[in-house]
Amino acid sequence: MRAMMVLATFVAFSASAASGQDPEKPRVVLQTDAGRMVVELAPERAPLTVCNFLSYVADGDYDGGSFFRTVVSATNQNPNPIDVIQAATPRGSDDRSRPPIKLERTGMSHVSGTISMARDGPDTATSSFFIVTQDTPSLDYGGGRNPDGQGFAAFGRLVEGLDVARLIQMSPADDQEQLTPPVMIQSARLLGAAPEQCGS
Repeated sequence: MRAMMVLATFVAFSASAASGQDPEKPRVVLQTDAGRMVVELAPERAPLTVCNFLSYVADGDYDGGSFFRTVVSATNQNPNPIDVIQAATPRGSDDRSRPPIKLERTGMSHVSGTISMARDGPDTATSSFFIVTQDTPSLDYGGGRNPDGQGFAAFGRLVEGLDVARLIQMSPADDQEQLTPPVMIQSARLLGAAPEQCGS
């Protein structure tokens, strides 16, 4: 069994090298009812946030979850409008199966395609994440979207499937920004090995 796991890791590493993927930047494939997205994570900028996200991925917690919320700046009533889609596990956006994590200042900007953690107050993020479909600096540290001015912890960026994210964003929604119906996440899978700092 151990030999098979080593072989699988070697094959995944070789495939990453052949595709030009940096083995230090893990990627996660999100397969949804609307199509496939691939996120490249940044553990060197957001170690705590990346490891938290990968812990949910490793346990299959996003399988059967959904992109349940869409926010479109053109119709958003907030004084700091944003363009995002938000996802959750089947347990919902307030998934308390693990403790909340500390908010990291990752230094990453919320440009188009960025993946970031959803939160309310400081240090409240658990499993729910969002993907930015247009440049949205108000989500950065010092931005006005969250009243505390601390921004949100960006931890990676789409390298495939921005068109899918934008398709989801423009799907039907109600007046509470809830997608009707939600777009299901069929699976979330890590390509290759998890970063060493995540305890893999």
